[in-house]
Amino acid sequence: MIEILTVCTGNICRSPLAELLLRARLAEFAPTVGSAGTRGLAAAPMTPEAIALAIAGGVREQDAASHRSRFLTEAHLATPDLIFTMTRDHRREVVELAPARLRSTFTIREFARLAASLSDDDLARAAHSGGTDAVARARAVTAAVAAQRGTAPSPGNPADDDVIDPYRRSWETYQRSAAQLEPAVDGVVRALSIALRGASSGADAATDVPSGELPLRRHRRLRA
Repeated sequence: MIEILTVCTGNICRSPLAELLLRARLAEFAPTVGSAGTRGLAAAPMTPEAIALAIAGGVREQDAASHRSRFLTEAHLATPDLIFTMTRDHRREVVELAPARLRSTFTIREFARLAASLSDDDLARAAHSGGTDAVARARAVTAAVAAQRGTAPSPGNPADDDVIDPYRRSWETYQRSAAQLEPAVDGVVRALSIALRGASSGADAATDVPSGELPLRRHRRLRA
């Protein structure tokens, strides 16, 4: 099954929240989702505010409470099919560690923005080119999204591709950070759900190209 890595600075706020939300919202596909920090603390838990936001987003309390931070190393970047960073600076640091991962590394908001420029049919056609293997389909969709770089409209403010860091800041800042992150998570879920829904060794490949919109599961929005 596919592997996803999320990256922020300390691995106690943004990247573990993204990890937990992605794992919960892609649960039907059983992905492997992990996280790490470019300046990760040693085995630190998520902040209480980040835990509260995770629970509000549908994550089990025990899953949020069990998180422990780790420092990003080159080894962590060898196997993920997709790497989602929280900012452009994190993306740069990832690519400096592992230049070969450029086309599979995005800020999470960048990926959602680029994926939004592709219709469900566009994404399904890309997935179809990967056959019925889940990893191949996910990578085909990732390539289609990456191809939108330089083609899809750029954000008016480059910082709109970033998720702000709430660490040691107010609850309102945590809420603002989550409000930036959650729609991006849902954008990832949309693209990967389209890719993975047709993955089956015995599936008829023609059935995974939809003629209309694919339904998405609804999730609770993060609230205070």
